[in-house]
Amino acid sequence: MTPQRAIIMILVAAVCTFATRVAPFLLFNGKKPIPPIVRYLGEALPPAVIALLVVYCVKSVNWLAAPHGAPELLCIAVTALLHIWKRNNLLSIGVGTILYMYLVQNIFV
Repeated sequence: MTPQRAIIMILVAAVCTFATRVAPFLLFNGKKPIPPIVRYLGEALPPAVIALLVVYCVKSVNWLAAPHGAPELLCIAVTALLHIWKRNNLLSIGVGTILYMYLVQNIFV
């Protein structure tokens, strides 16, 4: 891949990311009330996405062989408890990920 092509790809990704961040402010500028369906999706989708990610994370765990999903279950519990305590997505997901990497590389080898 040429450097020019890589730069173009990065610029396209940056513009698309910026557009998706700006679009809600352009569509819902505060002058009109937010439609009920959008409000509902804003409340319902985050927990649904988290549940989907949890299922995806444990889908390939072999529950019958050691360590029987122990690192996954431990990290899910730590992530959930930390999120309930601090209400910070980045902190809870980051700590859960780092703990999981530590456990599977050093403890449950």
